[in-house]
Amino acid sequence: MEKTIEKAALLMEALPYIQEFRDEIVVVKFGGSAMEKPEIIEAVLRDVVLMECIGMRPVIVHGGGKAISAKLETMGLEVKRTGGMRHTCEVTIDVVDDVLHNEVNSHLLELLAKHKAKAQRVSGKDILMAEKLFVKDPETGEDVDVGFVGNVSNVDAEYIHEIIEAGVIPVIAPLAKDKKGHVYNINADIAAAKIAESIQARKLVYLSDVPGLLSDPKDESTLIHTIKVHEVEEYIADGTISGGMLPKILSAVEALKVGTKKVHMIDGRMQHSLLLEIFTDSGVGTEILAD
Repeated sequence: MEKTIEKAALLMEALPYIQEFRDEIVVVKFGGSAMEKPEIIEAVLRDVVLMECIGMRPVIVHGGGKAISAKLETMGLEVKRTGGMRHTCEVTIDVVDDVLHNEVNSHLLELLAKHKAKAQRVSGKDILMAEKLFVKDPETGEDVDVGFVGNVSNVDAEYIHEIIEAGVIPVIAPLAKDKKGHVYNINADIAAAKIAESIQARKLVYLSDVPGLLSDPKDESTLIHTIKVHEVEEYIADGTISGGMLPKILSAVEALKVGTKKVHMIDGRMQHSLLLEIFTDSGVGTEILAD
């Protein structure tokens, strides 16, 4: 009986959050090592389905970097990076396109259908406009042409809203096209933030393979629970925010500046971390707030 009462108490703790976030859009970016284990993928998607069932409007933006690297390796193609960005030639962008759509996206749609959720594949090529990205070499400081890698210059927010209003979960692959029709690979963190900005999402959630922002990357007990936008520069200067965390945080800041209320960074490997962060008083990751 005590366990039953505890479950009821948890539901009551979630009630005000369920009421507050009903009909609100939440962009969930899913990537990193969190996408390697089938049981983790399944658990995250079940959380997303529950969010949709209780009235929230989830939008999924997924990565696929490790699956892409594995495919390139089987083809005997070298993976070269500058500043963390994969060099992407014409052959590579075709592989990226194939893996993101026909492997990663298709698999997520199958699992969502298994849990009786209505979901729709959305290719970033149809909704994201790209501009070519030059990456600064960390050693020389020079701008490097890394091929078909881009930033997002525009988002077709109306199309995404149409899908959401139809009661369907958009599942978005992070690719984009430029004005000439060339396809570009987009960092999924950046794509998620730009989409959150454009569709005026209430929340943006980054699910990855770390608990959140750590003051000591080697010590998970040093989790920073809350940071505000004005603190970001200080954390960059002292090295707390660096490497792959940098584009994630900077894109989050841009989303917060134009209306997203809160950005969460949580560990997708933890069972139900998505629900715990959104629907409990304590949360489990790092939240980034506007000033």
